[in-house]
Amino acid sequence: MEKFEELAKVMDQKELSPGIFDLTLKTEQIAAHAVAGQFVAVYCNDKSKILPRPISLCGIDREDNILRLVYRVTGEGSGTEEFSKLTKGDTIKILGPLGNGFTVSSKKALLVGGGIGVPPMLQLAKEMKGEFSIVMGYRDAGTFLLDEFKEVAKTYVATENGSVGTQGNVLDAIKANELDAEVIYACGPMPMLRALAAYAKEKGIDCYISMEERMACGIGACLACVCKSKEKDEHTNVHNKRICKEGPVFDAREVEL
Repeated sequence: MEKFEELAKVMDQKELSPGIFDLTLKTEQIAAHAVAGQFVAVYCNDKSKILPRPISLCGIDREDNILRLVYRVTGEGSGTEEFSKLTKGDTIKILGPLGNGFTVSSKKALLVGGGIGVPPMLQLAKEMKGEFSIVMGYRDAGTFLLDEFKEVAKTYVATENGSVGTQGNVLDAIKANELDAEVIYACGPMPMLRALAAYAKEKGIDCYISMEERMACGIGACLACVCKSKEKDEHTNVHNKRICKEGPVFDAREVEL
């Protein structure tokens, strides 16, 4: 799959929720070649930070070559804190599109996102072809992007403290609302993905997961983001898959969670 290194121009940036930023970038070619579930590697202008930061694609405008990145600032002095200070007219180096995204089917589906795994599900929701429902999980009432999901399809919410929707996690919301599906598409923290994969196996339905992982190179060369797989990987001849290269989207049956 072709990827491009570009100097993208900042079109807009705003804070959606404390520590959650919404960055819109004008690209030359990346957006035109991107699909839901892929990510870009974003490079810091601070040259002391050598490695890029992987950020998933929340929105893709292929016609106008615009990408939308919704990300969390991970701490003071971090690369993501630097990104949060970008303003309209600034430029930032990015590489992409990277990884393998979601393959959309017409099966009855559940789209599930949790935490910072919420943003990449928005573009997927806009590209769905068949009947589907959305389930989003948040820590509290800071339900960023929720209104946009509601514009696309019937959306259910779980919050850890019960401030919005079902108290608990996304699986609690699925069960409380008696939701059923033939396929699950999900992105979020590992405990959530593990629970959804087990649920899908129990129900005999397909499950595709986008795995969040710390990455270094983002292109499959350094092996810093491997996960255990059921089958041997052709690249390493061991039971590993590179999340940045073979993923981040996997059939849940392919990997050990």
